[in-house]
Amino acid sequence: MTGAGILTPVAEPPVRAVGRGLGRALLARPAARVGLAFAVLLVAAAVAGPWLLPDPDLPDYTRQLAPPGPEHLLGTDQAGRDLLARTVAGARSSLGAAVLVMALSGVIGLVVGTVAGAVGGIVDAVATRITDVLLGLPTLVLTLAVVGVLGPGHLNLVLAMALTSWAHLARIARSVARGAASRPDVVAARMAGIGPLRAVLTHVVPGVAVQVSVAATLGLGEAVLALGALSFLGLGAQPPTAEWGTMLAAGRETFAAAPWQLIGPGAGLVLAVAAATLVGDALRDVTDPERRR
Repeated sequence: MTGAGILTPVAEPPVRAVGRGLGRALLARPAARVGLAFAVLLVAAAVAGPWLLPDPDLPDYTRQLAPPGPEHLLGTDQAGRDLLARTVAGARSSLGAAVLVMALSGVIGLVVGTVAGAVGGIVDAVATRITDVLLGLPTLVLTLAVVGVLGPGHLNLVLAMALTSWAHLARIARSVARGAASRPDVVAARMAGIGPLRAVLTHVVPGVAVQVSVAATLGLGEAVLALGALSFLGLGAQPPTAEWGTMLAAGRETFAAAPWQLIGPGAGLVLAVAAATLVGDALRDVTDPERRR
């Protein structure tokens, strides 16, 4: 019962098998393919933009509020800057910030939830109370409070959202970590003499990370919208930085005369939210045994 040859096949976490076929399973779902296509389009545009498009911050006051045409496919803004170039630059700012927010939130939630679920006792009780308090308060209000302390700015907004958005991810991580304690591979690893810390790192954390990643992907679209909304209010990226929320705020002032200013950032927000939602839903279906059945 304790031989290495018997325990080795049992000790492999089932999440590794899921991870090996995750890409294939995602591509088998039409909705996921559409979401991935949107994501690839946005990322490719953000990466290739600096080489293919003019400087997004370069003004040309002889071309103020020019309508869409061959020279400027999406027109120009109040300073004569190319709106297509600014939309693509805004993709780098908006998507990069949203990914950073969810990555930081995911790391905090993963650590807090896994430690609480694996250690238990007073640590679990304290972590659970803190998580419950954060979940009981409106996230937007907390974010506004933190931004009020740090001051407006792109980086400050990212930090504020990350510090106020990890609680639901920590709850998911705690739930998965607690359920993993009775899993056959974890029990077998402990019987083989593997220490508690190593058992958690090698058999519990991978499964928790998958579930937290799925939840973070689902929250990516919400993060893009929240960042855009708060930047629209002037709390995020400051002019002349190209960011979708800031561009929408600038376009609102001259909407009657130049409505095309809203096309680029509006389309970018729609595509980003659709991509995150479609891919996140597919990831949840693939990694949830009940949904797979």
